[in-house]
Amino acid sequence: MKIEGTLEEQFEQMGEDHISSSEDTPLRKDAFILSDDEKMERIENSVRDILLTLGMDLDDDSLKGTPHRVAKMYVKEIFGGLNPVKKPKSSTFDNKYKYGEMLVEKNITLYSTCEHHLLPIVGRAHVAYISKGSVVGLSKMNRIVDYYAKRPQVQERLNIQIVRELQEVLGTEDVACVIDAKHLCVNSRGIRDIESSTVTAEYGGKFKEEAVRNEFLEYINMETKF
Repeated sequence: MKIEGTLEEQFEQMGEDHISSSEDTPLRKDAFILSDDEKMERIENSVRDILLTLGMDLDDDSLKGTPHRVAKMYVKEIFGGLNPVKKPKSSTFDNKYKYGEMLVEKNITLYSTCEHHLLPIVGRAHVAYISKGSVVGLSKMNRIVDYYAKRPQVQERLNIQIVRELQEVLGTEDVACVIDAKHLCVNSRGIRDIESSTVTAEYGGKFKEEAVRNEFLEYINMETKF
């Protein structure tokens, strides 16, 4: 029908336009009623139906385990950040060194999934904060990035979620995050531009000041050699 065709075009355009609905990941209220095993069973059956619909022979040795592998990957790995039980515990410590400058953790490897096409987002996150009395372990910054990345995402939302979490943990608004990532929904389909990447940023507190923000960006651009 003509209406169905129009709706399909609208949904496709929404995906291409990189629309995000809110700062929070859109989850239903009953998102955690099912156990991980129950979710895996349902996903396995759905993936099997998709492959059969595509005409794949699931009796083939290479394919027979694919539905289970995909289900396990979705629940236990790449979408594990949907489950609040897996949220990293971010203990803070007193800033006994009285360090008053910004702390920057750059080039944090980031793997996420575009929620519009369920294709990978691969890139780097650069995170910084200025202490107001508390500091957090360096690895916890990486874990926070990883936790929020492991869910169907929009890059702008991911920036915001990382900054909001660190602001809450550290008790300061002075947090910033810049992400530079490749989206396979752009690189491998549609326009198929393998060179382009997407850069997004979220600045809080002092990082909204031009001088502080520029200092942060200069740190990001420093070349690190070992």
